[in-house]
Amino acid sequence: MDFLSNLELGFSVALSAHNLLYCLIGVFLGTAVGVLPGLGPAATLSLLLPITFGMPPTSAVIMLAGIYYGTAYGGSITSILLNIPGEASSVVTCIDGHEMARRGRAGPALGIAAFGSFIAGTIAVVAISVVGPAVAGMALRFGPPEYAALVVLGLVLICFMSEADMVRGLTMVALGLLLSTIGLDPILGSERFTFGSTSLADGINLAVLAMGLFGVAELLMIATRPPEQAEFLRQPTRLRALLPSRADWRRSAGPIGRGTVIGFILGLIPGGGGIIASFASYVLEKRLSRQPEEFGKGAIEGVAGPESANNAGVQATFLPLLTLGLPANVVLAIMMGALLVHGITPGPRLVTDHPELFWGVVASMYVGNVMLLVLNVPLIAVFVSMLRLPYAILAPLILMFCIVGAYSLNNNVADVYMLGVFGLLGLGLRLARFDPAPLVLAFALGQLLEQSLRQSLLMRQGSPVVFLERPIAASFLALAATLLLAAAYKELRRRAAAPVAGAAAL
Repeated sequence: MDFLSNLELGFSVALSAHNLLYCLIGVFLGTAVGVLPGLGPAATLSLLLPITFGMPPTSAVIMLAGIYYGTAYGGSITSILLNIPGEASSVVTCIDGHEMARRGRAGPALGIAAFGSFIAGTIAVVAISVVGPAVAGMALRFGPPEYAALVVLGLVLICFMSEADMVRGLTMVALGLLLSTIGLDPILGSERFTFGSTSLADGINLAVLAMGLFGVAELLMIATRPPEQAEFLRQPTRLRALLPSRADWRRSAGPIGRGTVIGFILGLIPGGGGIIASFASYVLEKRLSRQPEEFGKGAIEGVAGPESANNAGVQATFLPLLTLGLPANVVLAIMMGALLVHGITPGPRLVTDHPELFWGVVASMYVGNVMLLVLNVPLIAVFVSMLRLPYAILAPLILMFCIVGAYSLNNNVADVYMLGVFGLLGLGLRLARFDPAPLVLAFALGQLLEQSLRQSLLMRQGSPVVFLERPIAASFLALAATLLLAAAYKELRRRAAAPVAGAAAL
């Protein structure tokens, strides 16, 4: 069958009444999961997996997929409004999205996040439909050395995101990597830095860390301000003022396009996806911007690019799963388990043996993106109205939100204590002018880096030559080294010019 026949088959499956219902349930739950910090798509899919055993396999994957990419939409809502990342990939959105909200522009921030996600998700699904099976083969070239080198490059890029200087960014990356080593050794299984606490045996939960460093720390920062400065800025009430203006669209068109491309490419790589794609897009937009000083202070490009990359990356991760049987993360591993329970093995033969499943899921993503846009855009006024609440009412609600989210992860009060510890840490970092975003992103990538690095060294009995023997890995490392040297040279020139400028002023 040719492409049009395949797509016709897919839409005939996706537009059936029961699959439309499952798709709607999936995207609605996904949005809710993204809004509620701490729950996450992995926990949600794990809870709902037994329900799918009695469903047709195509319907089950359509619903589970809707939950997964729906979280990419929902995660931006609390990131923008409350500075609490609903998902790890929404951490980058906090940087400029929440600043826009504080300046009375929560509506345009939410609007460009929704429209950008819709455009990027739709283009990503089109790309999956057209070039999917052919392009997915590139993911097979990635082994442990390539993953390790990619993460190293990502960590270097994270440093460029920091609002402070490069040294402070590197410090935050190092602290994030250190925190990621708490728990069980991934190779030997021995405990590290747990101090005998069983609560730390599984390591620190990313959601607890993010909620503490962003949500609780934000409340503590506001509490340190004078009462007249503690109120959130009032938001506009007219619908037109709540949507992106023509100027916003002009500034966002390029970031949305570039974010879509970055997200799709990184989404094809197992281990890539929304997290790496979102901060790669942010770094790129900051480098390309004519006013890079606006980033971190409410630049709409800092919302449009990462949100588009996030959604495109999430959609693209389905391609390696369905065509190669390679799950990019734990969420897709759960979906793979659902397919195996139904007697369907993801891989190269899935497209030919079960075309109704592959093309039905692809077509359902078109439908799901439209549903998400219809669900989210009319509710922008409702979301923004949250910021019109007095701070005395909103602050306890945010704190309750964080506490419930932390406790619901493992039903363990120790997570609530850690939430408070990271809240105090986040307050200290902000007062010392350290940006917590690189810490959280380095923490999210730390486990993948350690596992890939140690597997790579085991391949050559501990010799680092393995990274030079692999062209892709060597290219990533060379690019990372080039960026570090360029940043060091720029910093040395800045410091050398500082005394001269001071003498001239005298």
